[in-house]
Amino acid sequence: MSELTPYLCVPDSRAAIDWYREHLGAELTVPPIVMDDGRVGHCEVAREGARWMMSDPFDEVGVAPPDDRRGNPVTLHLTVDDVDVLCRRVEQGGARIDREPADTPPIGRLAVFHDPFGHRWFLNQPLPDPD
Repeated sequence: MSELTPYLCVPDSRAAIDWYREHLGAELTVPPIVMDDGRVGHCEVAREGARWMMSDPFDEVGVAPPDDRRGNPVTLHLTVDDVDVLCRRVEQGGARIDREPADTPPIGRLAVFHDPFGHRWFLNQPLPDPD
């Protein structure tokens, strides 16, 4: 069995946990492991089976959040039941909408946003079969 789980660095894991819970509907599955200096070394959240890990920055070992001066090297792709509803929810939470929801056959209904922590997300809602 293989599994690929993104491990995000965010400027503030505690704030990111709250934001992902409130605006993406995620749940905290592994509570923060707090290092001696107070930084979060590890935590995990999930939304309907989609899971990602997070930590605060650790410059001393090369772990850094996205840099606004560059493009994102990775985009997170999340399949959801209603792209429009979730897109409005994340926008109300301060996300920057890069692409409004639109049907893109055969892929699905898509929207793209940047969360307040600098990560780029694709929301995808499968389209009904045309038969």
